[in-house]
Parts: sequence; C-alpha cells; structure tokens
Amino acid sequence: MRQRPTVVVLAAGQGSRFGGPVHKLEQPLGASTVLGTTLDRVIASGCPFIVVTTARLATQALQQVARRDLLVLAEEEAQRGVGHSIAAGVAERPDASGWLVLPGDMPMIRTSSIQAVADALGEHPVAFTQYRGRRGHPVGFGSELFSELMALDGDIGARRIIARYPAHAIELDDPGVLVDIDTPEDLARARRGELPEASDAT
Repeated sequence: MRQRPTVVVLAAGQGSRFGGPVHKLEQPLGASTVLGTTLDRVIASGCPFIVVTTARLATQALQQVARRDLLVLAEEEAQRGVGHSIAAGVAERPDASGWLVLPGDMPMIRTSSIQAVADALGEHPVAFTQYRGRRGHPVGFGSELFSELMALDGDIGARRIIARYPAHAIELDDPGVLVDIDTPEDLARARRGELPEASDAT
C-alpha cells in the first residue's frame, strides 16, 4: 500500500493582519481554537503530518499532537516567511511520499478535501483543491519535487513551483478550501458558519 503524503501545517506566521494581543490561531472557535480545529481535520484525514510553529503556539499544539510531530521555529526563522516554513517542514520529513501544504488558519476545510489531494499525488506531481474555479488549499507536491521545495524562502511560498509543473485541479464541493482566518471579520463569519457563496467564487 502506498504511503500517504505528509501534511505540512503552517502555524508560524505572525498573524499581523488580525491584530490584538491574542494570535489568530489561538482565537476560540467552537469547542476548540482556529488552529485546534484545523488540526482536528488533519488528524482525522489519517495522513502523517508535521506542524511548523513557534514557541508561542507550541503549547497549544501539544494538546493535540505528539512532540515528534511538531517543529518549533525560532522567531527569526519564522519571520523569514512562508517559503522558509514550508522548506523547514519538508526537511523534517524528507522521506515522505509527498507533502500537502495547509495553512493553520483554515478551520472550515473538510477532512475529505485533504484526503482528495493526498490521493491525487499518486497520479500528479502537483495537485490542489478548487471550489467553483477558485484555487484553494491544501496544495500537494510529489516527492520528486523535494529539492524545489527545499529551495523555498521568503514570502512567495510555492506559487512558482505550481506554475512550473503540471498541476492537477481537484474540483470539490467544499467552500472551506478557500476560507482562511486573516481578520476579525473572517473569524466572525467562521463562528457563524458562513461560507463563500457561488457568486463569491467567480
């Protein structure tokens, strides 16, 4: 049986757009938090995972995940941007069959969407979710792209890799693949269970 790819959960950002003394990933959501709810989805997928975070959020993450599944970056490393966080997470799981990149602020995503991208990596070097024609998360990369992922740095992330290789879009009936929590307004909508309508996804 083919090994499942590893989910790299990105939880090392500063969350500066959210503002306030409480990090957006620590904000209460339902019976958990924004990060806690995202991790619930990842754990339920059955895929191995690594959570890339900072000391500020490590204690919260350890309530749900084992220490071996946590990579704690120093603040100066975290400030190097999302590309560095992706590369650091991939480096922690170099023998994985592939990697799914998922921001930690996406608590509305369905577990089945994570599984769909994991399955698609068996056939495609790059795969991503899509809702009504709009690209969402997670984005998956096959093991053959290890060196490309390791070269990432800064805030550009993996967009250049997606543009360079044949990328497979997986059209899903899951608007949660588009929903990240960047602002207090985003969080308020998530708490109300509001998701993008078809008219928002053109």
